Amino acid sequence: MTLPPFLTELTRKVELLTLIALAAIAGAVWAFVGLASEMVEGDLHAFDEAVLLALREPGDPANPIGGSQVEVAMRDLTALGGVTVLTLISLAVMVYLLLRRQRASVALLAVAILGGQGISHLAKSAFSRPRPDLVPHGVEVATASFPSGHSMMAAVTYLTLAVMLARVETRMRIRAFYISVAAILAVLVGVSRVYLGVHWPSDVLAGWSLGAAWALGVWLVAQTLGRGGQIEPDKRDDAPAP
Repeated sequence: MTLPPFLTELTRKVELLTLIALAAIAGAVWAFVGLASEMVEGDLHAFDEAVLLALREPGDPANPIGGSQVEVAMRDLTALGGVTVLTLISLAVMVYLLLRRQRASVALLAVAILGGQGISHLAKSAFSRPRPDLVPHGVEVATASFPSGHSMMAAVTYLTLAVMLARVETRMRIRAFYISVAAILAVLVGVSRVYLGVHWPSDVLAGWSLGAAWALGVWLVAQTLGRGGQIEPDKRDDAPAP
């Protein structure tokens, strides 16, 4: 049976997007593994120190560059990757999806975020890297350093929320806006962790890599389940052909 031209084109686009996503996931996982390997061998020490000290006043590692106002702003930004803020934002998006009767998508979203949190804890326990002792810490910390939990969970949560919101939106510019805002927030959270001296730069890079891989994986699962009818389909797939 021959498919109509617009269905054939849609199938090709889906296959291409899937291949791109798989390649991106593989690249992100490869980056994480490479960073972890280099970290264990101690090859990242010079890089980490150089970046951390570049964010401090010359000759005075106790003072971050930019003064007290920038430091306060960085504390505000770092809170965007904390459990409290991420939980509140996640609940808000879940309620929004429930109001749109996207119950199955809400369940997938909850599993994805909790799963990302579990992986973050396991990775920290596995590597048990000490926190930076080169500069004073700008905020309280209690867990291991690698990977950065704030950076990873910011990437996992914001990107996954953006993906799930994008699935109920047909307009490409709005979908792109969701993803862009999520990526910017994840980057700002990671930068704030290094600025405040509570993470080595490689911790943040590893957190971003693992978090992005997880969020992309969630998107692939959502697309697959949506096409199979197990969760609500992507609205873009339902949009009429131009």
